[in-house]
Amino acid sequence: MSNKYISIGKILNFHGVKGEAKLGFSKSREDFISKLDYVYYLLDGEYHKLLIEYVKFTPKTAIIKFNGINTLDEILKYKGSVLFTEETVAREFLDEDEFLIDELVGMEVYSGEGLQGVVVGVSNNGASDLLSVKTKSKNICLVPFVKAIVPKIDMETKRIYINKIEGLLY
Repeated sequence: MSNKYISIGKILNFHGVKGEAKLGFSKSREDFISKLDYVYYLLDGEYHKLLIEYVKFTPKTAIIKFNGINTLDEILKYKGSVLFTEETVAREFLDEDEFLIDELVGMEVYSGEGLQGVVVGVSNNGASDLLSVKTKSKNICLVPFVKAIVPKIDMETKRIYINKIEGLLY
């Protein structure tokens, strides 16, 4: 069985001259990223492992250093690379009420009035994750992925239940 990989962030640029990189990632994932020992990057269709030497966090990004990458020239070739971890590793760090984004895409969205649409994507506005829901009228509506609006997710039936809020879905 081959591993499934999920993205954890992207190398935005180099940082200084000692082989460090600026890593962009989803907010509130610092704890998860700080526990990783290694990540993967994709090159020519294959995943390659990078051992993490250390990670430091700044207000907007993380500074990440990999074993064996010690100069500006060495880190530059990774600029723009998306970093991945194995799905099994990511699951170990999920809280009970957390989900992997790719699990939510494709799920049907229901309210008290029945089927409302299907999740076609997940994004983040800095404050919370947003579900992109394609409604029956083919509009894409953004639904804040917070307990007050999304009280229940049923992984078995692949359904997301939302509280009906006026003007949220149209």
